[in-house]
Amino acid sequence: MNREAKNYAGLDADEFGGMTPTGKVIREAWIFGLLPEGEGCAGWTPGQVEALWVRVSAEWEKYGFSVAALPDDLRERFMRIQAEGLERARAAGWDPEGELGAD
Repeated sequence: MNREAKNYAGLDADEFGGMTPTGKVIREAWIFGLLPEGEGCAGWTPGQVEALWVRVSAEWEKYGFSVAALPDDLRERFMRIQAEGLERARAAGWDPEGELGAD
């Protein structure tokens, strides 16, 4: 059975206003300067997204995967980018409460 993986639609077209694992990796790549802010990765193949995830994970590993361990400039960028991402997602209709209690 040959199933072709779909290319990523891009952060702006992502489900839940970008509150998906791929959206998280993209925002974290912005934090670490691996991608320019605003790069939404539209059209990226699954392999490209996975390679980005590996690079982002390597950056997090330097800080023990802890926001508190980030240097001040990265921690401030993290907080800003995450706050902006949450605001965009909520404006797009994402409801974190609905996601948690959908049963």
